[in-house]
Amino acid sequence: MAFALHAPRVNNNDDIVQVIAFRVAPGDLVKKGDVVVDVETDKAIVEVEAERDGYVLKLMCAVDDKVAVGSILLWQGDSADEPVPESVAATPVEGGGGNARPTAKARALLKELGLDAGVVPATGERLTLADVEAHMAAHGIRRRDQTPAVAAPAGESLPDVPGDLVDLSAEERGMLITVSWHRDHAAATYLEVEYDPKAWEDHAAAYASANKLMLSPLLPLLAYRLVQLVKASPRLNATVVNGKRFQYKPVNLGFTVQAGETLYLTVVRDADSLETAKFIEALGEVQRHAIQRKLSREETSGATIAFSSMARWNVSRHIPILPPYCSLMIAHAAPKGSGRAVLGASYDHRVLSGFDVARLLMDLAKPPV
Repeated sequence: MAFALHAPRVNNNDDIVQVIAFRVAPGDLVKKGDVVVDVETDKAIVEVEAERDGYVLKLMCAVDDKVAVGSILLWQGDSADEPVPESVAATPVEGGGGNARPTAKARALLKELGLDAGVVPATGERLTLADVEAHMAAHGIRRRDQTPAVAAPAGESLPDVPGDLVDLSAEERGMLITVSWHRDHAAATYLEVEYDPKAWEDHAAAYASANKLMLSPLLPLLAYRLVQLVKASPRLNATVVNGKRFQYKPVNLGFTVQAGETLYLTVVRDADSLETAKFIEALGEVQRHAIQRKLSREETSGATIAFSSMARWNVSRHIPILPPYCSLMIAHAAPKGSGRAVLGASYDHRVLSGFDVARLLMDLAKPPV
């Protein structure tokens, strides 16, 4: 019997996803958990996994189609020759997609901007001019008669050197989304403090001895200390949406993991609800999943704060890029043999001040008593 794989809901506010790549073709045998398609929203790229073992019978949409959440992406079956049920394909969303019809003024502005109505969230039964303007403000979109602070060309011309255009991988497109959000939305700033690492090294060694750990828990303990400090100061756990402060309820920690040539921002959700040992266990699990390239959607999205370390590469300073809708990312460095360590922070000045971040870094430089 044939069974369907549906377009997932990636974020609560997104009713539409864009198909950016199929990893399978009709006739392929896939196992439960295999990545079969990549979809994209305004905030993230997500790998969609097969929910059951089975043969791919039919793809119900095409690459670059924008489809509604819940639409059928593909059909699978227990055998490769099973008939596909008669069903409506995942119809690409055109202008005016979704249930909210645009008003005349909203429709005129959408046309001017070249936007699909289906990608603009409506606050009521109709998509209004105010809804479109709020979407413009949130995404840094300007009208044609407005001059941006920094002029940007409508499109890039190709370099005057022979070469080929190559499609970006899902990971590369994810990085492009992150860098673009950092550039276009955050008022990104950086500062750092230097500290004596001995107190933290002693604290990590004592914890490892007491808990019979073979590897140093220094970085997990630093990350957990960050979570606890943010929990005690909720102002640090926020972003800006549509000109208003959006205060996160959970503290979801993003933690960078380099797996081969791919950099992942893994996520430990509800990190503020975990005890130390449970947090270290959860962080170790997402790190293993990253190395195995078996991260779930929940393990790669939803970070509210983030932590990155390049100590293993003997780097003395690095300035991280803020993930979308994340106002704080800590950067740790500890050059070998220098007897010093550095804690830096990229932060969104729309949300946090230099004083907020400097105080956090000074507290983070000291292990808990």
